[in-house]
Amino acid sequence: MTGTETFCPQARRRYVLMAAIVASAMGFIDGSVVSIAVPAMRESLDASLADIQWVNNAYMLTLSALILVGGAAGDRYGVVRVFTIGIALFVAASVLCALAPTTGILIPARALQGIGAAVMVPGSLALISKSYPRGERGRAIGIWAAASAVTTALGPVLGGALLSAGSAELWRAIFLINLPLGALALWMLIARVPRDRPSTEDPLDWTGAALVTLALGLVAWAMTGPEGEDGVPEAGHIALYGIAGLTALAGFIAWERRARHPMMPLRLFAMPGFAAANAMTFTLYFALSAVLFYLPMTLIAGWGISELQVTVLFLPLTLFIAPLSGPVGGLAERIGPAPLIGTGSALVALAYASLAWGIGWGAFWGHVLPSMALMGFGMALVVAPLSAAVMGAVEDADSGAASGVNNAISRMAGLVAVAAMGGVAAMAFAGAGGDPGLGFGDPDAGRDATSAGLAAVAWGTAGLAALSSVIGFTLLPWGRQESGGETPRAVEHPHDCGPEAG
Repeated sequence: MTGTETFCPQARRRYVLMAAIVASAMGFIDGSVVSIAVPAMRESLDASLADIQWVNNAYMLTLSALILVGGAAGDRYGVVRVFTIGIALFVAASVLCALAPTTGILIPARALQGIGAAVMVPGSLALISKSYPRGERGRAIGIWAAASAVTTALGPVLGGALLSAGSAELWRAIFLINLPLGALALWMLIARVPRDRPSTEDPLDWTGAALVTLALGLVAWAMTGPEGEDGVPEAGHIALYGIAGLTALAGFIAWERRARHPMMPLRLFAMPGFAAANAMTFTLYFALSAVLFYLPMTLIAGWGISELQVTVLFLPLTLFIAPLSGPVGGLAERIGPAPLIGTGSALVALAYASLAWGIGWGAFWGHVLPSMALMGFGMALVVAPLSAAVMGAVEDADSGAASGVNNAISRMAGLVAVAAMGGVAAMAFAGAGGDPGLGFGDPDAGRDATSAGLAAVAWGTAGLAALSSVIGFTLLPWGRQESGGETPRAVEHPHDCGPEAG
């Protein structure tokens, strides 16, 4: 197959594009709305903070650990076939989530949903790239990106309006929305899109996938396990499972070094700039995930603000990133990614510090929203140049692997962020006089103590964003960047890496 030939006839390509948009919409809407629904879930299911962390972490664990295997599966078995399976699994798991009577059922259902997402998420852009010839591919990806931005903006608003309408049980509807969307995408893929041929016969790295899943699961459990009297995980528990998790991580790295077909090619990290760009990805998306998970919980449960009003906080990301990514990306090609990423990260750090400093004022419109708007503008300066820095650090032949690794790292950051910052919030909550029997994020826990917990999270994320700024200014390239000859796979929209990012 040449650069101008595809497996998909021109008359059928519109179905490919629509199916990719609809499937992506499920992930984006699910990711942004779940964090807003957390207080309703806690009330409905009588869930603790650790329970609700695992409602998020179960999804992020399987998604981050298996997304590279999911992308490789499309190459091995055909993108259309694997994409279809991923959508069907995601929808089936969404129904299980909606019907779950307890967190004991909801958490495994979310893990299953994460597996579906790990298969589904890489398929949307891969399918577009394989269906459209190179001359039309850029326009198709642009349409996909624009539609994704719209769904990302509208998803929280629609979900917030639904959750504000009445019973706490309405959180179940945010998962049932995936049923008609998934059915539409499956109909188009099964009835209108031909099957593509596999592009490789390389086996999948199931050993690597098992080791990284075990490592991430143990690290997350170390941070969200049994709590002491102050509501913070016990030190012995953290040490035991933390060491076990790091040991499993070392085993994963050792396996990837010797595997013939590794899911995460470690040689990429030896390339100048690649390790730095991914370190920034981890710190920035760790910070973003933590804030977007714990801030809605604070405002809805602690301050008594409606879910619909809280959805306004998600708009700055889309409203800044959607129009600015193109111009900022072009500017990065002329002046290099370092000044834009360094400046953008500094603005994000300032935004989080502002949020932490003034959270006690209780001013949603006058303080919280402006702080989040500054964060959105800072991220708009970072997203496109960071993707360019990742791609510019590797050869064209490695662009797909580099994008996959970067996407996996952003999701791992979200998993670790929600797990780690729960203990930070609980400690600050207890220090401010909060009742450990209720815990951070409980509607009856008190506004001041809950705000103190959020402030601790925000100060921590401000420090991480500041670290990203230092890395950007000192370790990334300055000056005009040479562009490769092959269109790389795009890094997903940040909302897909956020609090669900599911």
